[in-house]
Amino acid sequence: MKILICFGTRPEAIKLAPIVKQFQSRPGFDVRVCVTSQHREMLDQVLEIFEISPNHDLNLMTPGQTLEHLTGKVVERMSKVLLQEKPDCIVVQGDTTTTFAAALAAFYHKVGVVHVEAGLRTYQKFAPFPEEMNRQMTSRLTDWHFAPTVRAREALLKENFSAENIFVVGNTVIDALLMTVDKVRSLDDEFRQRFMFLDLHKRMLLITGHRRENFGQGFVNVCNAIRTIAKANPSLEIVYPVHLNPNVQKPVNAILSGLSNVHLIPPQDYLAFVWLLDRSHIVLTDSGGVQEEAPSLRKPVLVTRDTTERTEAVDAGVARLVGTDTDVIVHLVQRLLDDNLFYKEMSHGQNPYGDGTSSEKIAEILERSLSVHSSNSRN
Repeated sequence: MKILICFGTRPEAIKLAPIVKQFQSRPGFDVRVCVTSQHREMLDQVLEIFEISPNHDLNLMTPGQTLEHLTGKVVERMSKVLLQEKPDCIVVQGDTTTTFAAALAAFYHKVGVVHVEAGLRTYQKFAPFPEEMNRQMTSRLTDWHFAPTVRAREALLKENFSAENIFVVGNTVIDALLMTVDKVRSLDDEFRQRFMFLDLHKRMLLITGHRRENFGQGFVNVCNAIRTIAKANPSLEIVYPVHLNPNVQKPVNAILSGLSNVHLIPPQDYLAFVWLLDRSHIVLTDSGGVQEEAPSLRKPVLVTRDTTERTEAVDAGVARLVGTDTDVIVHLVQRLLDDNLFYKEMSHGQNPYGDGTSSEKIAEILERSLSVHSSNSRN
């Protein structure tokens, strides 16, 4: 049985790497990997860490390309790969343009679609943009929906998808994290050398940000909050791997440069980021993956978004929505620094996203399902 696993960005690569490894370990599968390289450098780092060699690299990244241009290129070039490989199904993950366009290409060629991390919803068309509609449209093209949580399954059922095609398996990002964290801890001395500028006796606030809906005033507000926090807490180490997008770089560098306890560093490879996450005290982020990873390491998460499709973490008390409101961000970071009971409540809640066995569950379900399909086709 031939499976084509397709991804284009660093988060997709992290979440699909355990699935690639799981299927490669099973003799009944012929696994092919196709990358669109929607992210180039950051994607390559993950491929190297997990020792994955793509069979097809579409190399689609070009500076300043529009979403419509990227979507068209993915559909066109994925179609050529599908004609060449003729897979039994294609596996896509999450909510990127690669995910939706690859699923659309598979539909055009009548190839089954497996959607990992299915059923996440905000039901707000432009929040997050374009991810929300990428998810919803991918679901319409999907044959096997692998939902990370019961809530995601309920969303799919509400949209009239068949219950027999929806499977709650947890999130594969936890698989990747648990595959990685022991290795990272074993390399502690190496990372201490890399981040010699940090005083590891001090508490650390780790920050990430890249969402389109926050471009402009949103990022200005977040940066103003970070500046206020830094000045009020000179003993707090603030680490911000700054996304390469100019819409992020400009406000971050304009507002936060020159503060002695704010470390603006380039985007980090996955191992280095996991080390920083493991060392952090608080996480401020708009990243979906980080919202899922941090609770596994018992780190409170403040989410710089007004809505989230990962409401389970908020309900479990391990994450709080803070939007881009400067005062709210400052207040909650300060409270986590000053109120030990509040910090303990957020850091010791149960992670709702799984136990690290999601990729194994997905492989077992697909193995059974495709075997039945193959047997029926022969008969």
